[in-house]
Amino acid sequence: MTDRVNILVTGGAGFIGSHACKALAAAGHHPVTLDDFSTGNRDAVKWGPCIEGDIRDTGLVSEILRSHSITAVQHFAAKAYVGESVADPLSYYDTNVGGTISILVACRKANIRNFVFSSSCATYGSPETLPISETTPQSPISPYGWTKLIGERMIRDHSAAYGMRYVILRYFNAAGADPDGELAERHDPETHLIPLVLMAAYGLRAELQVFGSDYPTPDGTCIRDYVHVADLARAHTDALSHLLRSGSDLAVNVGTGQGHSISEIVTEVQRHVGRKVRLRFGPRRAGDPPVMIADPALARHALGFVTKCSDISTIVADAATRFRIGDVAHAIHP
Repeated sequence: MTDRVNILVTGGAGFIGSHACKALAAAGHHPVTLDDFSTGNRDAVKWGPCIEGDIRDTGLVSEILRSHSITAVQHFAAKAYVGESVADPLSYYDTNVGGTISILVACRKANIRNFVFSSSCATYGSPETLPISETTPQSPISPYGWTKLIGERMIRDHSAAYGMRYVILRYFNAAGADPDGELAERHDPETHLIPLVLMAAYGLRAELQVFGSDYPTPDGTCIRDYVHVADLARAHTDALSHLLRSGSDLAVNVGTGQGHSISEIVTEVQRHVGRKVRLRFGPRRAGDPPVMIADPALARHALGFVTKCSDISTIVADAATRFRIGDVAHAIHP
């Protein structure tokens, strides 16, 4: 096993960041969370210290890197809603691009050599060929996607200028929840599909709104590649191990290579919980491509990463076991 190191995890109180902290701790490392709690949850920080603050505060980031003897950074903190980015693009550039600049400046001052960046399949836009490989042209169709692509470019340029090594993880649709029940998916408001379908199934929402039923897909609804959040968290530990072994700079997709439509997700939830979901179809949402499916071959070859729990039945089962709405916990027993 790789020697224990201290890792700054920005956004470590969020959905994916908190699961990554658990995975890092299980691998013998020491995660240090920086989060402003605009979307993260304080009780999700369980595996190391937490500092409340803004990633755009370069002085604060520099002090954390120094005082906690940080060896590597895993950068999750970002605004991450495609639709919101279309409606309010400048706030996305401010937080996502400005925040990444701040962290890179602090890393240069502290001579941080290892950096893992949480990027997104949104950088590919609406690709013409599937599955999506790392050589697929990156042409975002939303401000969110552009902020992630700009972040990737800045990291590459920073690496070339200052010698920092990096792994960029372009992951597809994060879903599910911690199989041990210690963490769950909690957004306020909730925007991710599977929790919304579960809420509708259990009567916690009157219906599920589906954005678009006329996409060029077999059932007319969007198709996505869903990745269990526990697998995503493990991809980050694999990326860190790669860097600590002096591995080469990488940009890789994290997905399964399998796609599921919204209608298929609804069917699986209904099968799992034994309840019907009322649907209300509306117009397409700006920034949503019809189909996004990863080619995961490079992550397997370069990092040894393969998904272990990302079949859709396991994702739905883990998401259904425990999730929260706002500050109220609901135990779900199918």
